[in-house]
Amino acid sequence: MRRSTLTPAAGALVLLCAGLAQAGPVQYPKTQTIDQTDEFFGTKVDDRYRWLEDDVRQSSQVKEWVTAQNKVTFDYLESLPEREPVRKELTKLWNYEKFSSPFRHGDHYFYYRNDGLQNQFVLHVADASDQPGRVLLDPNTWSKEGTVAMSGTAFTDDGKFMAYGIAKAGSDWSEWRVRDVATGQDLPDLVQWVKFSNTAWTKDAKGFFYSRFDEPKKGQEFQALNHFQKVYYHALGIDQSKDVLVFENKNEPEWGFGAEVSEDGQWLVITTSKGTDNKYRVDYKSLASPGAKFVNLIDKFEYDYSFIGNDGPVFFFFTDSDAPRGRVIAIDTTNPAPANWKTVVPQANEVLRSVNIVNNQFVCSYLKDATTQVRIFDKNGLAVRDVEFPALGTASGFGGRSHHTETFYSFSSFAVPHSIYRYDMTTGKSELLRRAEVDFNPDDYRTIQVFFQSKDHTKIPMFLTFRNDIELNGQNPVLLYGYGGFNIPITPGFSNTNAMWLKMGGVYASVCLRGGGEYGKDWHEA
Repeated sequence: MRRSTLTPAAGALVLLCAGLAQAGPVQYPKTQTIDQTDEFFGTKVDDRYRWLEDDVRQSSQVKEWVTAQNKVTFDYLESLPEREPVRKELTKLWNYEKFSSPFRHGDHYFYYRNDGLQNQFVLHVADASDQPGRVLLDPNTWSKEGTVAMSGTAFTDDGKFMAYGIAKAGSDWSEWRVRDVATGQDLPDLVQWVKFSNTAWTKDAKGFFYSRFDEPKKGQEFQALNHFQKVYYHALGIDQSKDVLVFENKNEPEWGFGAEVSEDGQWLVITTSKGTDNKYRVDYKSLASPGAKFVNLIDKFEYDYSFIGNDGPVFFFFTDSDAPRGRVIAIDTTNPAPANWKTVVPQANEVLRSVNIVNNQFVCSYLKDATTQVRIFDKNGLAVRDVEFPALGTASGFGGRSHHTETFYSFSSFAVPHSIYRYDMTTGKSELLRRAEVDFNPDDYRTIQVFFQSKDHTKIPMFLTFRNDIELNGQNPVLLYGYGGFNIPITPGFSNTNAMWLKMGGVYASVCLRGGGEYGKDWHEA
């Protein structure tokens, strides 16, 4: 006869749930209402809580309301004696060293590290991928409350300089600075009013391209709509007021622009977006010819055209044009008519999620039944090999330059904490560099994938993770999670909170629902 036992943490969780069920009603602070009615297309809408939309940083009334609500919540939670054992167990699970995959610029290797309970990851730089290196930038030192974050980074090709963004209090606004990697000191450069922008250095490391909006009126920084984004060039050592306007569209206030510089430094590629759909226009200009004008390459918002890289005038793109699951195409800019486009990596049965060029090869990351599958192709689209992974899981990374013979990736699954690997592009071998040391033994658990039919007989994938000593007999407590939306795939990944559930003997079930991105456009739009 199988006996079921609860760990101390499990018992605490059961008691906590019982305490929640038995607790009396919570007395919430009274919320003021106002006389506010709007009419939309003939329908009147009561909006009596409109005043709560005011900025909490500027409205004392909203701030007082938030403070009162928080007090009720935390007073109630802290009154539960069972909460502390659960908190300690979760803290122990959360308190482990975390790493990102290394990435290389010049002779430097960069990676992010968190010692366990830090609010934000710390950027390190090292001379080799297996060395700890030194701290280059620690955003945890920017504010005691942890409300100032690093919003992005961009490195020069030689790894000498790093541009980095700073965002305050969760705002989308960023200001960008430049740090000397060798000294760890900032240059005087300051670029402000940047939002929804990447940063692209020129090959000579003398400056970078970025996107920004006009400075809003004082007091309207967090409330006014942002229109007419523009692309500028900032030269190192020059005040932002003298930055050069590079690209704009005076007739389209809602278009957004992202700038990329090709690896050879010869081309500036502008990807134009409208809204949140992955449908883009593309323009480009030569950086080798002074005074060169922009040329429109893709003129309609019909499909995804994401720039991957180039061989001289031949540009490579990921696209879902005539390929809802994705393919790689080559466009010769000297002969750019669509009839002349060439398919390099054709659409597969699996969904193509990302493509990088490393070692002059295409590293293509696919989703096969919601798990990562990585295939490598040469520049002519011929298959070289598949990357082998230790289990069903999720792998990410695989960045680098076309001349690099190595790349790096992270791997995790529901019962496998994050592990960092170096991948040799010439031999196809993976080398484990780091593995998260968590109070959780992956060998005690397993993940299986099953499929079931929906009402319309569509095959739906589901992952089940559980302890090895658990029998799937329909009598186990199950934590079921399902999501399907915004073309976002739900793939295997390690979670501290789920790990606690698994340790207690629960089964974790993850279902991939239609609307997500597991099987391409048709699955997403179903």
